Amino acid sequence: MNAPSNVDRLEIEKFERVANLWWDPHGKMGMLHVINPLRVGFVAERVPLRGARLLDVGCGGGIFAEALAGLGAQVMGIDQSPLTLQVARQHASAAALDIAYAEQTIEVLARQEARAFDVITCMEMLEHVPDPAGVVAACAWLLKPGGKVFFSTINRTWKAWLFAIFGGEYVLRLLPRGTHQYARLIRPDELRAWAAQSGLVHDASASLMYQPFTRRFRVAPGREDVNYMMCFTRQP
Repeated sequence: MNAPSNVDRLEIEKFERVANLWWDPHGKMGMLHVINPLRVGFVAERVPLRGARLLDVGCGGGIFAEALAGLGAQVMGIDQSPLTLQVARQHASAAALDIAYAEQTIEVLARQEARAFDVITCMEMLEHVPDPAGVVAACAWLLKPGGKVFFSTINRTWKAWLFAIFGGEYVLRLLPRGTHQYARLIRPDELRAWAAQSGLVHDASASLMYQPFTRRFRVAPGREDVNYMMCFTRQP
């Protein structure tokens, strides 16, 4: 696995510019707070979290990691932004949550701790790296046999460009402008193919469907629309 090369420094710098906004529910990262309970529910419905050793890949400021730790998981979060990790550590400390945060690539971690985790989550991260298939392979390598990995990302379709990029970033301003690049968005069949090549079996899919008038999301099971999530199991 060629770990260090699978990092886009421009993407890291982009997120470091908003590092101090992660925990502001009314700021530019506020939509993550809105969808967080839905993402957590998708995971919690499919795997027991209490006592599970869990890795959150691309953990950012720790919004998702803290919610999972609150449900009893033993959480490790990795990211490539030192400033964002500092925010994550400070917030977890203030909340008295024992979360292990590390500035680490998943490919390097896979060489150090193969088959070490019961659960892996990788939410809104695949579309920000040069080689998303490499991340999927590393996730599979880190999972215990029978363990589960969860991905969330954005579909590469005209509808996704219209709603997630043009509408979400430039019209509704749900996210900072430039957060996503259309060419890096990932089609569901691509994600399933990478997973299958790495020994992962597809369990479930769902989409987060946005209601613009209420500014609310709902989970649509079985859908692979604009913002979608997938669950896979590591073969024995």
